[in-house]
Amino acid sequence: MAFVIDASVVGCWAFDVEHHPIASDARERIRHEEAHAPSLWWYEVRNTLLVSERRGRIAEAAVADFLRSLAQLPIRIDIQPVEPKLMDVARRHRLSVYDAAYLELAARLDMPLLTLDSSLARAAVAAGVRPAL
Repeated sequence: MAFVIDASVVGCWAFDVEHHPIASDARERIRHEEAHAPSLWWYEVRNTLLVSERRGRIAEAAVADFLRSLAQLPIRIDIQPVEPKLMDVARRHRLSVYDAAYLELAARLDMPLLTLDSSLARAAVAAGVRPAL
């Protein structure tokens, strides 16, 4: 079953020291299932890597390798959020518009949302988004 993935999950994949069951599950699932993400995801992933590079957690060459391997994965980028719904989700669940973009997409596509963000995960449950199984 396809799913929506956020940048926090993908960020875990870049670092050997960061292991999380949700990130591990997503990495396994993406071998056989398609993932979806809002267009914001593209920027968030790269910003996470750049900040980590600046802090000495990852080398520039490793960032380039990671991005090349990430580009090979079946992640579909959604560029058409439903703005009134997005704003409603952000207001109702007291989320940033950025986080609401993931939840709006998961709700619109009727897909589970894989995230490591506890506030976003709680909002997904409250919104009736199916949990990742």
